[in-house]
Amino acid sequence: MALNDIPVILSHYKLLITEAPCVKMRELDGGQLVPVIDRHTNEEQFVVVLFAKPRPTEGRRKTKGEEIRVNLPRDPGAGFEEGDYIELVNPVINTYEMRGEDGKITASGLWFKADGLTPAAQVVVAPAA
Repeated sequence: MALNDIPVILSHYKLLITEAPCVKMRELDGGQLVPVIDRHTNEEQFVVVLFAKPRPTEGRRKTKGEEIRVNLPRDPGAGFEEGDYIELVNPVINTYEMRGEDGKITASGLWFKADGLTPAAQVVVAPAA
């Protein structure tokens, strides 16, 4: 059973673009790559690769972070390049299962989706008095 569009709050993560947004591609049986098209809007879908690193929190161990791929329903527009910090607009996660011919689950996981990207708010830290 797949769960769809579960809202997530990622404000406690810094999200760094490691691969700029590009058209999402899929491979046909013959090996040809074609753009993924939204069947409802007929628009090309996009994908962005982010490094999600937890913000430092007192009392928590530092962790290295994780690279995630995020599907976008359309081109997020200009100005989003590798090395930029961003925030996701309405991020959600979805689960999936893949089954073999025998009906047994062969793979499962989750994937991220968002309505768009926005530049990250600048966090200003006041100097200690």
